[in-house]
Amino acid sequence: MRSHGESGTATNQALSESEIVEAALQVVRQDGVAKLSMRRLSRELGVSPMAPYYYVADKRELLDLVASAALTGVRTPPPESGPWQHRLRDLVDQIDEKLRKYPGLGDILIEQMLGKQLDLIAAVMDILAEAGFADRNVLAAYATIHTYLFGRRRVNPRDRTAPTDVTLPPIVERANRYLGDLRGAYSYDFGMDVLIAGLEAQLVRQATTDLR
Repeated sequence: MRSHGESGTATNQALSESEIVEAALQVVRQDGVAKLSMRRLSRELGVSPMAPYYYVADKRELLDLVASAALTGVRTPPPESGPWQHRLRDLVDQIDEKLRKYPGLGDILIEQMLGKQLDLIAAVMDILAEAGFADRNVLAAYATIHTYLFGRRRVNPRDRTAPTDVTLPPIVERANRYLGDLRGAYSYDFGMDVLIAGLEAQLVRQATTDLR
């Protein structure tokens, strides 16, 4: 982070990190992460294109700040709130709700499996450890959850339309009618049910092996 004491115009000096991050979040809410740039940010703030650089070194740092700010407010369910399956689902649901508000945020986070959101990573891993997963499987389980939560948004049904001159296999043609579900709650719930059921099965399987 650049020092606020560095030389710059009066307008530059009037900026704060919180103002920059809020302006960036506004761009992401309106148009998605793909449209966020330092130049677009400066227009949102009404300052010169160089002004944000007094506070943010580059776009990578800006995206890190945006991701952290967007996930603010996610609550870690306490152990007494229910079994591990319910707590895990509650936590993942909260993160997914944040992702829905900020299009493209998952693209930033999918590349940061052990990135800056260490509090949320630790919260997920704590639930898995409390469920009884060995440390090796805690990491494998987290990686699976991370990939589903952040990576599934890259499956864009609008980009998967079949060519009109191609005859689809019968099952693909029938299933293709529900392509819109991939962006909705049905597909998300289905995937989470499968994921948690799979984790339950792996926990049983772990009991027959020695991973510690």
